[in-house]
Amino acid sequence: MTQSGPEASGPPFPPDSIEAFLRFCAGEWMSLRSRFELEEADGSESGEGEGDEWHSSERGELLVAYLEPAEAAGPGGLSVGPKGEPQRQLRFMADGGFTAGEQQGTWQLLPDCSLELTLRDGQREVRERIWFTKPNLRLRSTLESAGDGNPSRASFCSEIRRVSRPPASTPASGA
Repeated sequence: MTQSGPEASGPPFPPDSIEAFLRFCAGEWMSLRSRFELEEADGSESGEGEGDEWHSSERGELLVAYLEPAEAAGPGGLSVGPKGEPQRQLRFMADGGFTAGEQQGTWQLLPDCSLELTLRDGQREVRERIWFTKPNLRLRSTLESAGDGNPSRASFCSEIRRVSRPPASTPASGA
């Protein structure tokens, strides 16, 4: 059974093509992110201290806008960033590549309709998976690994799309 997207006339849910997925991401999102430092800069295991230095949580507002394709066969892109701050542009290509500023990476739309992004920067690799559980609930997980393959950082975000309420109907005045 196909459910409808955020609007009654919107695309089918879950989005099953890269262009539909990118378009579905557009909106204003309330985000809760948990970050985990799995390894200290000196290579020692984190979490050995007495506190919770290895973990942090933050709330935020995230704005995502769909960018029309630069080339006819391209899927388009996203402009993403915290509300009130400069936006980062991601441009997706039909061949499975994407650019984020000076960085280049690969994308893959998986059979479960989740999007996996991979960026490699020298010895470091960052993988982000984005998926929708409901039209207005999006989840993201990120794992950063060092050159030896060991994870060094991880994060998990749950994001709820802000939607406007329909105007309240005014009661009919009786005479």
